Amino acid sequence: MPAFQTQGTPNPNSIKIVTDGSSFIDEGMESFNSAQEAEGHPLGHRLFALPGIANVFILPQFVTVTKYPATKWDNLLPKVKEVLRSYFEERDAA
Repeated sequence: MPAFQTQGTPNPNSIKIVTDGSSFIDEGMESFNSAQEAEGHPLGHRLFALPGIANVFILPQFVTVTKYPATKWDNLLPKVKEVLRSYFEERDAA
């Protein structure tokens, strides 16, 4: 299972998450501004199931998650990492 590292961004409501060698998606780019847009996407849908998510941007090398200003990273970030762990476990098991 990959390890995740977080990196700040110029936007305090966004956080960039990288991993050690595993890709979040095979190629391209995915960007979702709502749960409806992310519906059916294996990672975007799961992240939008968490309360407080405003945007998800996915590249093979990283994911950037943007939260609503009232949401606290202390509460949200552990849940985001758990979604990522579960996503990789299920994908790697397939």
